[in-house]
Amino acid sequence: MADVARAAGVSSATVSYVLSGKRPVAEETRQVVEAAIAELGFSVNTMARSLRTGRSSIVALVVPDLANPFYAQLAASIQVELRPLGLHVMVCDTRADRDEERAFLREAVQQRFAGVVITPFRLAAKDFLPLSEVGIPVVVSADVPFGDADLVTPDARAAMRAAMTEVTRAGRRRIAMIAGPRDATGGDPRLELLRALAVQFGVSLPGRLVVRGEHTREAGAVGFGELMGMKHRPDAVFCANDVVAVGAMGRAEALGIDVPGDVALVGHDDASFASLVRPRLTTVRYPAADVGRAAARLLIERLDGRVARRTVHVRAEFVPRGTV
Repeated sequence: MADVARAAGVSSATVSYVLSGKRPVAEETRQVVEAAIAELGFSVNTMARSLRTGRSSIVALVVPDLANPFYAQLAASIQVELRPLGLHVMVCDTRADRDEERAFLREAVQQRFAGVVITPFRLAAKDFLPLSEVGIPVVVSADVPFGDADLVTPDARAAMRAAMTEVTRAGRRRIAMIAGPRDATGGDPRLELLRALAVQFGVSLPGRLVVRGEHTREAGAVGFGELMGMKHRPDAVFCANDVVAVGAMGRAEALGIDVPGDVALVGHDDASFASLVRPRLTTVRYPAADVGRAAARLLIERLDGRVARRTVHVRAEFVPRGTV
């Protein structure tokens, strides 16, 4: 870094600011420094920096299902925000398994990661205590808060209301949901919101029309088959996410049930495939890119010294397509 500073005619601190992005640098100065970096072939020794600071440059992104495109988009968005600061995103797929979730948190402590962004599936607030004890900042992307961790959470009330309006306008009166598992972290706020809206709209959402499973295509297929095997079938099914909804669509085709003619279907998240399946999936968009940007910025603020807990609400949006 000292060699780069001499070649560029600036201080080592200025070179550091250009590399880290922590302080603004005049554009002309930045160009001179970057030219010196290119000419000298300079690269940051991240291992040496980790030894000096006691903290690595790794940020762990811990998610329950990397096969879900929502989390792939989330990872890409976080990386775009953190990479210019010399931070590297390591994606950890827990397969929604509590032991795996806890194992990744232990590794974050052992390796002194710079931070953790996590969508917890079966964790409790106490599981984050070891990270706070060693000063590793945590940002949680979830429907419910976790202790002192910063939170990125959906604001989905208006979008869900719009979805229910569309469903009831189509004459649907018996609403069902393929929900998440009972032991999922924080319960099932999406189900609770749907129940509240059902009361407001005067439609039926009886307990027997709520089936549960993991957030997978297989669970969507099994849950939809169970609902369609009932004596009094629902005429609209809301799904925990788009992956579940696609599983339900596949089972509907196998059973000869027309979507949306016989039953309407609503997903959640607006994953990249939602507009590609046929019929195109009606869903509630929870924008992964916005979630990633919000999570990364909360983490950066923590690394810069902010101590007060913050919550960022990311607005969801109803996306009408072809399944209602």
